[in-house]
Amino acid sequence: MFTGIVEEKGKVVACEELEGSWRYRVAVEVVGAEISLGDSVAVNGCCLTVVEIGEGVLSFDVLEETRRLTNLRDIAVGSSVNLERSLRFDGRVGGHFVSGHIDGTGVIRTLRPEGKDVILEIEAPEGFEKYLVYKGCIAIDGMSLTVAEVKGRMVTIWLIPHTLEVTSIGEKGVGDAVNLEFDLIAKYTEKIVAQRDA
Repeated sequence: MFTGIVEEKGKVVACEELEGSWRYRVAVEVVGAEISLGDSVAVNGCCLTVVEIGEGVLSFDVLEETRRLTNLRDIAVGSSVNLERSLRFDGRVGGHFVSGHIDGTGVIRTLRPEGKDVILEIEAPEGFEKYLVYKGCIAIDGMSLTVAEVKGRMVTIWLIPHTLEVTSIGEKGVGDAVNLEFDLIAKYTEKIVAQRDA
């Protein structure tokens, strides 16, 4: 479980295709502290397991299914990725509850300055527009963000300078894929209501 508050932007230093998976090696500073083999780390919002710890580098195995369903398929050496260690229950929860299980990828349609703000518009995959709620929460590449506007499958987010500085979103452009995780509570509520009404 995560909060969607990105702790640092890591750099991918290796992407190796192994027999049963891909091995991603990511240079880290903050996230490497207090990490053990088997711990969970959100990488662009995807919950991945630490399989190797080196000097300033964490390694993760990524299955082909994960690459197919997320923007990890686009990751190359030199790419920046958003990183967050799993939630500790002895601290603050600054974002919202994020499981690290990606629902699908959206496409950036706009990323532009507007006055002192930066506007991010993303087109969500078909069928997920029901989870887009004005002033609701959404995790985009692992970032807990507040929805500013919804028009069908288009969701608008206003980004603060801090988010652009400490995450990889400022390095993205129109047409790039982003990982989306919709509100967990909404998904459970939907299922419970549907079963009750069946």
